[in-house]
Amino acid sequence: MSLRERPATAVEPGLHKAGRGPGSAPRQLLSSAVTHLCILIGVLLSLYPFYWLLVMATSTTGEIFSYPPKLLPGDNFGTNFSNLLANVDLLSSLVNTIIVAGASALLVVLLDSLAAFAFAKYDFPGKGPLFLVVMATFLFPANLSLVPSFWLMSELGWVGGLQALIVPGAANAFGIFLLRQFAMSSIPDELIESARIDGAGFFRTWWSIGLPMLRGGLAFLGIFTFITVWNDYVWPLIVLNNPARQTLQTSLASLNTAYSNDIGLIMAGAFVSVLPLIGVFLIGSRHFIANIAAGALKG
Repeated sequence: MSLRERPATAVEPGLHKAGRGPGSAPRQLLSSAVTHLCILIGVLLSLYPFYWLLVMATSTTGEIFSYPPKLLPGDNFGTNFSNLLANVDLLSSLVNTIIVAGASALLVVLLDSLAAFAFAKYDFPGKGPLFLVVMATFLFPANLSLVPSFWLMSELGWVGGLQALIVPGAANAFGIFLLRQFAMSSIPDELIESARIDGAGFFRTWWSIGLPMLRGGLAFLGIFTFITVWNDYVWPLIVLNNPARQTLQTSLASLNTAYSNDIGLIMAGAFVSVLPLIGVFLIGSRHFIANIAAGALKG
């Protein structure tokens, strides 16, 4: 075999092993096209409910129920929005909902991170049984606590106030479990020991080490809690008897009565209520996605 033939025989197997042989480029292009097509279809399916909500919010009730159905937004949003402002105190309800959802998310993030950090990185008497008690609360349906919670709020004199929506949900087992898993996998024990040697107490260690390294979990928990509280309807309907303290969901529900069923008006209210949630998600998801990418690079 000549010297001119050796490089070809030595390189060709390597090329085939690396996937660079003849025909590999079209296969890679086809695979990339299929992947992007699947992503595009998933995005369109996810955005379709929001688009259909926009179509209904800009149409009249007759146009919504017309056949064939309208597929493009109409020009009736101004009228629907004006009727919405005339029927409900939208600004007051929106402010109340922002206060309740924001305060609840902040308290859940702080209190759950404290408990999760302690369960994940510290040993104390009764740690195992106490964690089992916290996790056992998952077994009880949320509706089971409505009557005891209302009785407690009544005894405290909080019925009709926004604090009755904020305080009962200030901590939950889901957030504690989620952040505990994050802390166990992302916070090295060596950092905790170093902080302890330097004289840092529990709260200083939690503030300086725990919170910065749990940003991804905190962002997810904050977004999840904000959206959950924002969309809550049953508990505000029960505990809020003051018309000036109504949340957005209870105010919008009052539009759907036996004597009035303007679907376009209701959908305009639903469209307005969704906009803040989209903004919160876009702001918080950047930290969440960045933390996931950092974890993937470390792994």
